[in-house]
Amino acid sequence: MCNLYTWKMTREEMRALKLHFQLIGTTWTDWEERQRGQNEPIKDVYPNRRAPVAVLQNGEHVLRDDMLWGFPPFKPGAGYGTNFRSLKVSLWRNWLDREHRCIVPATAFAEPDKNTPKGAVEWRWFERADKLPFFFAGIWRPWTGDRGTKKAPNVADHMLYSIMTTEPNGVVEPVHEKAMPVMLMTGEAVEQWLSGGSIEDAQAMQKPAPDDAIVMRPPEKKAA
Repeated sequence: MCNLYTWKMTREEMRALKLHFQLIGTTWTDWEERQRGQNEPIKDVYPNRRAPVAVLQNGEHVLRDDMLWGFPPFKPGAGYGTNFRSLKVSLWRNWLDREHRCIVPATAFAEPDKNTPKGAVEWRWFERADKLPFFFAGIWRPWTGDRGTKKAPNVADHMLYSIMTTEPNGVVEPVHEKAMPVMLMTGEAVEQWLSGGSIEDAQAMQKPAPDDAIVMRPPEKKAA
């Protein structure tokens, strides 16, 4: 999977998603009111950016806004662990228990197109065929350290999340042959992921979306 996705939604989509999946948490209301009152656009999500993440807490789906995208680098100089696929690696395995499962709201994800020239790679966006929001299957963890820059350090106790990936389906593979995110598109799939807690049940859900379930958006027209 790439390192870019979006959860841009209309107010109606936000409310429908909240009601359908019984999401609670004042953060969602705050975002909705801010967008309506200030007409503030929701930005695309890149590594080390904050985004809404829902966890199972006391039997309820609690939406949080205090998590950064990406586990700590697995070695010095490596990038953030924004996605994971090898479930038996301790970096991910240790956080696959039920307490650290999460779901990440999204409306589309992007992959770098391998068919475009190096130095001018273009990104292709993929979304549900019915245009509805969905969730990524994810895990989260606490971590203490610096998530800032040399000029602006951010040393603190952080909450981090990462997204599970799998092999690409027939829609994504022609663009990006390495992986695609695991998409949860039904209430049953959401509950199955959040109620699990083992490598075995995670592996059972680690499969691509059906080819007819997603589409690639037409390339954006470039300004003349």
